[in-house]
Amino acid sequence: MKRYSFSNLILVLGLLFIYLPMVLLVIYSFNASRLVTVWGGWSVKWYVGLLDNSQLMGAVMRSLEIAAYTAVAAVALGTMAAFVLTRIPVFRGRTLFGGLVTAPLVMPEVITGLSLLLLFVAMAQLIGWPAQRGIVTIWIAHTTFCSAYVAVIVMARLRELDQSIEEAAMDLGARPWKVFFLITMPMIAPSLAAGGMLSFALSLDDLVLASFVSGPGSTTLPMEIFSAVRLGVKPEINAVASLILLVVSLATFIAWYVGRRAEQRRLRAMRQAMDETTGQGWQPLDSAVRTPPLRP
Repeated sequence: MKRYSFSNLILVLGLLFIYLPMVLLVIYSFNASRLVTVWGGWSVKWYVGLLDNSQLMGAVMRSLEIAAYTAVAAVALGTMAAFVLTRIPVFRGRTLFGGLVTAPLVMPEVITGLSLLLLFVAMAQLIGWPAQRGIVTIWIAHTTFCSAYVAVIVMARLRELDQSIEEAAMDLGARPWKVFFLITMPMIAPSLAAGGMLSFALSLDDLVLASFVSGPGSTTLPMEIFSAVRLGVKPEINAVASLILLVVSLATFIAWYVGRRAEQRRLRAMRQAMDETTGQGWQPLDSAVRTPPLRP
């Protein structure tokens, strides 16, 4: 009994440690006082004031745009890398390719950001692109960083799949690309969704890479908050963070609800198929034991 009580205590303390700062953030976003540490009553003026803060809202929209682009590109590149590493067991340079794919996971972001900055500067001098650093360079940097996470997640899922299903489809005449899109993709869809959401969150949260590869007029939300915190936390930042928490919570709930409904439909279909199979299995047996009528 004591063991369960201690486990429950640790669970409650862990949840408080994670979510209590978020609750305080949401509460202080309704603070009427401009000083964050002084409570001045309830007010929604900071949410209304966001409409007039074009700089902060521009950073929010810019970060959401980059995060969306990064999620799509990282899922595409990470899935291709994972497919190569799991479905092609032997090829020249496989070890080097696998190390390059997973290198961003263990490499410090400062090193990655500095390397990409030098790369963009060298490319601008050689071929004239990029003429200036901005959203495109941040997107490339975030995609390079997030593709490694997607590759690891998708590789774990691909290793669990039964390849006999894909082989049976190819034996029946399906081309490899058709097998990938119609059979493999639906089976790894949960891992693709997980990789996409993780890439979106990592891109939205990144500060170090964006600081290296950004240029004038391409400030992201983390950069805007970091620069503003040096002069003190503004109430508008609490309001923006609360709105982001609300959007993320709604998106998570919708994803959970859709996944739950899909799982229920799958279980229902499996149960119906088993019932039909059981019923069809008894019919031939019943017809087999019947005595045919005698002819005169």
